[in-house]
Amino acid sequence: MDLYYRKTGSGSPLVIIHGLYGSSDNWMNISKRLAEKHTVYMIDQRNHGRSGFTETHTYNDMRDDLAEFFEKHNIEKATILGHSMGGKTAMWFAADYPEKVEKLVIADIAPKDYLQLKDEGQFYLHQNILLAMQDIDFSMVKSRNDVDDFLAEKIDDERIRMFLLKNVEKNKNTKQFQWRVNAEVLYDYLEEIVNGVNIHWLDDRIPITAYPVIFIRGLLSKYIQDEDKELIKEIYPEARIVDIPDAGHWLHAEQPQKFAEAVFLCC
Repeated sequence: MDLYYRKTGSGSPLVIIHGLYGSSDNWMNISKRLAEKHTVYMIDQRNHGRSGFTETHTYNDMRDDLAEFFEKHNIEKATILGHSMGGKTAMWFAADYPEKVEKLVIADIAPKDYLQLKDEGQFYLHQNILLAMQDIDFSMVKSRNDVDDFLAEKIDDERIRMFLLKNVEKNKNTKQFQWRVNAEVLYDYLEEIVNGVNIHWLDDRIPITAYPVIFIRGLLSKYIQDEDKELIKEIYPEARIVDIPDAGHWLHAEQPQKFAEAVFLCC
């Protein structure tokens, strides 16, 4: 998979991997800060942004895409920053290619199965989002406001809708609006996206100490709970966990200065 990417700055390589429904566009602001010390690569993962749409979307796929990206761009070793689904991609890649990892920075995701009973709400939230995205008839859409109106019928959270709307573009040939996210395939692979890269995937590698690891969590987010700290330390006994107050799951957008400072702690 030939991944679309953006590149900025100079210095040691830092590769940023976005989360579900994200793209390199979401990281332009924070990359300017990180570019003070690093050559920053922001990738679009498969089925997102300007990278290709495919029929599968597994963590093995995304790990292999990243390995191909490193080889194509002659990146021998890099700090890897992954958010949400991108954080799980980063953990899975690092587990198989420790020699390519300078440092591992994971933003607001834990190496756990989010299909666990107490966390299954995450699965149904994303299921509802992806179904809503698929239900839109773009032949009836004249503007992004129309898309928002359609989404609002099924998604109450305005912040989520605003984030999704960043993925609406106009097709150059048909002049019709469309998604830059492959909602159909993401829906088909949602179970793996939510439950994959958990402790059972990593148990033959534990403890992982080959590279420094930092987890950054937003205190308004539910993705990394206090009880997850024990799980993280079991897998990464030397990991640091940094909390960002007044930040939810999209902590890099909500608190960019504090997020950049947290990244610089290890990088």
